[in-house]
Amino acid sequence: MSKIQLSKNFIKSSCKLALNEDLFPSGDITSDIIDNNQIKKIKLISNQKCIIGGMDFFKETFRLIDRKIKCKIKKKDGLEIKKGSVVAIIEGNIKNILSGERVALNFISHISGIATKTNQFVKKANKTKICCTRKTIPNLRVIQKYAVKLGGGINHRFNLSDEFLIKDNHIGFTKNFENLVKKSIKLKRGKKITVEVDNLKQFKKIFGLKFDRILFDNMNPNLIKKGVKLARNLYETEASGGVNLQNISKIASTGVDRISIGELTHSVNAIDFKLEI
Repeated sequence: MSKIQLSKNFIKSSCKLALNEDLFPSGDITSDIIDNNQIKKIKLISNQKCIIGGMDFFKETFRLIDRKIKCKIKKKDGLEIKKGSVVAIIEGNIKNILSGERVALNFISHISGIATKTNQFVKKANKTKICCTRKTIPNLRVIQKYAVKLGGGINHRFNLSDEFLIKDNHIGFTKNFENLVKKSIKLKRGKKITVEVDNLKQFKKIFGLKFDRILFDNMNPNLIKKGVKLARNLYETEASGGVNLQNISKIASTGVDRISIGELTHSVNAIDFKLEI
């Protein structure tokens, strides 16, 4: 998978885009009516138990608004924190703090939400790896996949050029499933090959070919367990489709190597934070 880079320049550019979205074209016209000379010390508090994430984005947002704003981070990314925890202390011009408040909170709410949800799955999956997918919000993939790692998960391929992933739609457009797999093996060039199947009959058709991973899609735990037994020592195994916190433990108990979950990035709930004077 392509390496995720959360460089200072990336964080800065992400915060700039977010601030421009919020402040263009006329700035914060409401906060502009506040006395510019008011200096306040404000606490960032978590209203929920969570895995914290996005603090570099939080700090950079205020730095771009006003370099004189002081931001002391009390809790680092990846830590599990309790409800009511003081995560950071900000001190500076209240007008400028209010102008950057929503953007800063949006970053940590979203990143912490993904990290927290991922961690919930990780804890229920025992030693089975939990990974995200490409079901990400456009232009937020790097940030979302970073959040998954904070929660103890791993990343699936970052983009379409990272590895071969032969899915049901690819199979549906070819008359010879086996030839599609064989062709990918010839073109491998150091890339991994994953083949998705939705029944064991499909798996048996390609069994013995030199691909890397078999993905059991929308199969019940009993079938997954049979597939894992068949694949053992020959292919890495993965399960996906319809995975939730209620059935994750049962799926993990099949012995599958990893479980991919789109929910981690496409529909996760944000964590609630507040700024308190």
